Parts: sequence; structure tokens; C-alpha cells
Amino acid sequence: MALSFRRALVTGAGRRLGQAMALALAEDGLDVAIHYNGSREGAEATARGVEGHGRKAALLTADLLDENAVAALIPRAAEALGVPLDVPINNASIFEPDDIATMTRTSWDRAIESNLRAPVRLTQAFAEQAPKAETDQNGEPVARAVVLHMLDQRLHAPTPFFQSYTVAKAGLHMHLRTMAQALAPHVRTGAIGPGPTLQGDRQSAAHFARQRQGCILGRGADVEDILAALRFILGCKAFTGQMLAIDGGQHLAWATPDVVGTEP
Repeated sequence: MALSFRRALVTGAGRRLGQAMALALAEDGLDVAIHYNGSREGAEATARGVEGHGRKAALLTADLLDENAVAALIPRAAEALGVPLDVPINNASIFEPDDIATMTRTSWDRAIESNLRAPVRLTQAFAEQAPKAETDQNGEPVARAVVLHMLDQRLHAPTPFFQSYTVAKAGLHMHLRTMAQALAPHVRTGAIGPGPTLQGDRQSAAHFARQRQGCILGRGADVEDILAALRFILGCKAFTGQMLAIDGGQHLAWATPDVVGTEP
């Protein structure tokens, strides 16, 4: 990694991509605060993996639907690892289906609180303690902090399904862009928008395989692809305010019902 980050917080680090990213950061030399809510055993496994790389791990439980718990998370991570934190990764998410007919206040609030409000509040708290930019050999500033959000390729290819979730992620995408402006040059922002990478909890193996095959590259992403994007965003000094869609080209899929079977 090109830059010397020291301390990270990863939300939802007890399983899936959150766990993989926490372990990758430890491999690259960072101490990691491991947030979890219901995945304690997975979070403990993540902590053992972080420590196996010779880095410090801190286990932090918090319900991201609880405003007070969210507000306390950055200070707790800083207390456990030291200050300042360099890299918060907003990965934890509630991903539940709803549409215009089934959307309720409950489904809306759960999606907005977990996928938008919590990351925004964490960014606010992080900015209060973020390190200042350094100056390179050319006299130009180099940000020493990066806020990273996990978004979704759906932002490029929306569907009417997962309505509340998609609206929340779209709001977070705009926040990513405006925070890039507000926090520069000291803090950069970035995001990863995965396509089909890991089989979903409600998804059959057959459906997951069809989803990956439906991407224009005939494949989705692997975990290693997501980690490569993470390392690129952290290491690229000129990157800010953008989302990388790591999705096998899923957001470019053109074989929709209105064109299938027609000539180009």
C-alpha cells in the first residue's frame, strides 16, 4: 500500500466482505476495530485473523439502528486502537426486499438508518479526529485519511426492487461526493459497488450462478477483486469522491426483455 495508514474501523466485520476487508487491512499493516452486531463468533474469528498478522484487534458491538450507539463507535474505536483513526469502512448493511407496493415505514427506516444515517454519522465523528494532510516532496498535500463506503452497482442500474435500500445507497453516494468536497484536502472518500460476489443469504446456488453468468463478462466479482479495489482506493493519492463498480459489468447488461431476440 502506497500510504502509511495505521488504524481502521470496519463495520459488519464479522462475516462476508467486511471480514475479508478487515483481514486484508491487517495484512497490509493496520490495526483494526472490528464492529459487529449479531455475528459475534465471526467477529472473534476476524480478530484472531487480525492478530495472526501481528496487528491489534478491537471488538466493538453496536446496533447501527441506535443513534447513540452509532455516535459512540468512532470514539470507542479510537480509544481501543489509539488516535487518530485513518480509515473507516462503512460496510454493515440491512439488505431487505421491498417495492412500491410492500414498502412500509419500518422497511424504510431500517434501510435508511443502517445504509445512510449510520454511515453519515460515523463520517461526522471520524472527521472530528481525522489526521491532517501531509506535504509531499513537491509541496503538495497528501490526504492521510480515507472514508470508504460499500455501495452497490444498482446505483448505475436501478431496479424497482429493494426500493428503500436503493434509495438509501443513492443518498450515501451523494454524501460521498459532497464530503469529498467538504473534507479535502485532508480526507479522501471512495466507494466500492459490488455486483454478485458472494451468494446471498436468501439466494439459491442456482440463482446466484445465473446472476453471475448474466453479467456481460460472464462472471461476477470474486472477493479478491473487491480487495484489489480497496487497496487501489487507499493507495491512489488522487482518488476521491467516486465509486468503483466491481461487478463483472453487471451494470452494463443490455439483454433486457425489450431487446432480447432482436438484431443489433
